[in-house]
Amino acid sequence: MPEHPPSAILYLATGCPHCPVVLQGLSDLVKQGKLGTLEVVNIQARPDLAQQAGIRSVPWFTIGPFELEGLHSPAELKEWVALAHRPDAVSEYLARRLREGQLAKAEAYLRRHPEAMPALLDLLEKEEAELPERLGVNALMEALEGSPRLASLLDRLIALSNSPDARIRGDATWFLALTHDARARPAIEARLQDDNPDVREVAEDALERLQRPPAGS
Repeated sequence: MPEHPPSAILYLATGCPHCPVVLQGLSDLVKQGKLGTLEVVNIQARPDLAQQAGIRSVPWFTIGPFELEGLHSPAELKEWVALAHRPDAVSEYLARRLREGQLAKAEAYLRRHPEAMPALLDLLEKEEAELPERLGVNALMEALEGSPRLASLLDRLIALSNSPDARIRGDATWFLALTHDARARPAIEARLQDDNPDVREVAEDALERLQRPPAGS
């Protein structure tokens, strides 16, 4: 367990019907010692802070590494606080976003927090991942094609392209192509001789994709 409990920031507005519920729930968690600090911002009084944070609706709040919005019950808030202590907190946060069909929010989170990118590969390796999670990881990788965020995963993707699991080898090989980094070529070419025919087929497509300029470039 971390040395200190997580902190929270709540953005609210006067007249917002759900904001008092979330404020009370977070305040109670501070009183219980489950949250270390709580910062509250009224976006009508400080629209500049809301603009800096990109807040468009309230209540919007953070708990540790998580970004959340809308009405949450005290039990839900307590669950998010407990999750913040877990070593897989960020990957589970992204998994929940994907299971709920919130692909755009997951992508926006990764663009704001590039340090969270390795959590995507944690989901790739997750044996019990649900189908929406697997499809979501693929969609996120496609959306980040050619970006420095995706390139930051190059070394780990190369390692995963040698995984004993053919599914992981195939996915990692394809994601290597999406980096459009020449250093990915040897790892992709190695999979042309893979024992699994599906992985070999992915490698062929990946080599072609690697050489193709990313969309919008």
